[in-house]
Amino acid sequence: IIQPAHAWDFSNVFHINAIDSEERAVKKVLNSQVKFANKTDFDKFISTYDKQYVNSDGFNLEIYSNLVKDIWKTYDSIKYGIKIKNISIDNDKAVAELVETSYAEIPVSEKYTGELKSESNSVYYLKKTDGEWKVISDSIIDETTTMLYGEARDLDIKLTVPTQISADTEYSAMLEFTPPKETYAIASLASDKVEYPQKPAKEVYRVLPEDNILERLFTSNNDNVNEYVIATIGLTKAAVEDLNLKLSLTGFGYAIKRVNVIPQNKLITPEENKNNDESK
Repeated sequence: IIQPAHAWDFSNVFHINAIDSEERAVKKVLNSQVKFANKTDFDKFISTYDKQYVNSDGFNLEIYSNLVKDIWKTYDSIKYGIKIKNISIDNDKAVAELVETSYAEIPVSEKYTGELKSESNSVYYLKKTDGEWKVISDSIIDETTTMLYGEARDLDIKLTVPTQISADTEYSAMLEFTPPKETYAIASLASDKVEYPQKPAKEVYRVLPEDNILERLFTSNNDNVNEYVIATIGLTKAAVEDLNLKLSLTGFGYAIKRVNVIPQNKLITPEENKNNDESK
């Protein structure tokens, strides 16, 4: 009988099994979030977050809780989904890469029906405390959301922005879509900081140029806060009645993309440093 040249390392097998077990536990937490969100079970959904939770937008658990309540109050039929791309675990800490989706039908009137679609690539950070995995933070790498009504639901809308930009830096946003035949299209591009409560962006509407491309330059904020670029679209048709031109709205909507702002290290002058010391 020839003995094998190697021997089983049972400690290594145990370590691999332990990691597999923790991965299953992390997946269970992430999948339970989707289940609770689809049931709009707020208490159970929020229970998956650590009390010290703060996300990349600076929202703590209280602000994030209010944001979730507002969204569910406005869109009570959202269906959520996730695809877990990767999970890495280091002792009591875990990092999960996800693709998150959401969808909702938005009834407006008998004439207009709308839909909400959202997709994001996200990173979740979890911590194990007292034997339970909780979400301690998360960041969104890129995110696209559309809310389209009427004929705008059939548009192929392309909103191009940088996924990240340094603070106080100029960048370009470009909106492109082809309106239906015999339809006049107006659109606007605006940017706004990610904050709660969210303030409405200042919109300046323009007729869509003949090449169906609307472009605008922005300068990222110097408050080191992430931003949204918001495209607003309106579709109208013209009709002549009793020698009067009448316009009727046939569709409208929004396309929203996130721009992550990279903080800038501000150099402190000797005078500013002196003033800081005196204030202390």
